[in-house]
Amino acid sequence: QVELVESGGGSVQAGGSLTLSCAASGNTGRTYCMGWFRQAPAKPREGVAALYTGRNTTYYADSVKGRFTISQDNAKNTLYLQMNSLTPEDAAMYYCAAFESNGYCHFYPAIDFRYWGQGSQVTISS
Repeated sequence: QVELVESGGGSVQAGGSLTLSCAASGNTGRTYCMGWFRQAPAKPREGVAALYTGRNTTYYADSVKGRFTISQDNAKNTLYLQMNSLTPEDAAMYYCAAFESNGYCHFYPAIDFRYWGQGSQVTISS
């Protein structure tokens, strides 16, 4: 069992930056595929980025590639999403998620992700 708690959401102007954190607790001694997802009102959930904790390999959606960076701090059991050059299209509820993995990692399909955080709201003002 793994518990995930996001933080760091808020309101920022277009063009600005924001960093989300996802603190993991519980059975963190194994390797996981960890992902960030987002969902805006009336839109489907979208995978944003994923990271395999065993090798620190990362994957990004085309919509955020070059602007967002996913990373981990093993000592703190924390996953991060650094978001730069934010646009109004990035506004959404952002969720951290994870599933235990021996190597496979991607943000699709989302159904693979067994553990989910409660979400952190990101608002972008133009």
